Amino acid sequence: MNARSVWLSADSQTLEDTRVAPLGTLTPASPVATRSGILPGSYDGQYRVSGFWLAGVDGTMTATVSSGRAVVQAAESRGAYPVALTDGVPLTFADGDPQYGRIDLVVLRVYDDAYDGSGRAEAAVEIVQGTPAATPAAPAAPEVSLPLFRVAVAAATSAGTGGIPWGSALTDLRPTTVAVGGILPALPGDTTPGAYPGQYRDVNGILQRWNGTAWLTATTPPAFTQSNDAGKTASTTYTAALTDTAVAALTLAFTAPPTGAVLLSMGARIQTGNSNTASGFMSPQITQGGTVILPPSDETAVVYGGAVAASVSTQMRLYGLTAGASYTVTAMHRSSDAAVTCSFDNLFVRVEASA
Repeated sequence: MNARSVWLSADSQTLEDTRVAPLGTLTPASPVATRSGILPGSYDGQYRVSGFWLAGVDGTMTATVSSGRAVVQAAESRGAYPVALTDGVPLTFADGDPQYGRIDLVVLRVYDDAYDGSGRAEAAVEIVQGTPAATPAAPAAPEVSLPLFRVAVAAATSAGTGGIPWGSALTDLRPTTVAVGGILPALPGDTTPGAYPGQYRDVNGILQRWNGTAWLTATTPPAFTQSNDAGKTASTTYTAALTDTAVAALTLAFTAPPTGAVLLSMGARIQTGNSNTASGFMSPQITQGGTVILPPSDETAVVYGGAVAASVSTQMRLYGLTAGASYTVTAMHRSSDAAVTCSFDNLFVRVEASA
């Protein structure tokens, strides 16, 4: 039968039945496949994942892979293999080539004689040795294996020459897998697509949401810029440039959040020369690439008039932005009277995600 049930029949559950059935319903890679990976977690909650960590011994060519739990997915019809490593596994790396460096790969590999004819039915942590070269590359991972680390072995490296410099030679490759619906702690640079729209992952503290085609930042940190170098203008049309300041233009780049909406705040300490009748205006201009999507206007401006300087600010909600797209805010300024020079000091622009 194509429909496989487990823990139901007293005598007909096959090994394939067990592997194909949901394994704790982990992160899906397809309707019937699981994402291969290490189960995250550490003893004190300090680290993203501590399972299958590679710890080298200083001055030697040896290291130990620590205990952990993982799932290694094979072909969909074959199922996924759950693995538990309960004791550390020592590994010894071959000495370096006399002329060239190489890159070795440490993997968690599943052997299954029914499929690979290996004569083995077990999981193993092992080294896949790379080929020495002027520009070495890591070897391909074996079938049904999970890459854990790349290890750079420099030319002529041996225990007699100080061994592998473990602090700089390792590249962590360990992917993770979590219960479906859980937030996946991913490594930076992970290009694996999401499994379903609405899936979340955490990359170095940044929460991302899969929208069906791309990972978008779900919690965008507020963007902020400021200038404490006062500038002036007597222009009656909006201009980004101010005189008597080292800041040619106050600009702020930001990425639109998944909601496509942001809160924009801006302000300055404004003074209109010796005039109590003129006004100084500060308004945002929003561009996407070379296209202005929101021009400066008096409707959106911070406005103040007076011979005695005062600090003023405003806030507005921008919506209808393209999620994940890059935008730029430019502070624009003008005077209501060409005969009055307006001064702008302590300028700031802030953008944060909005619902």
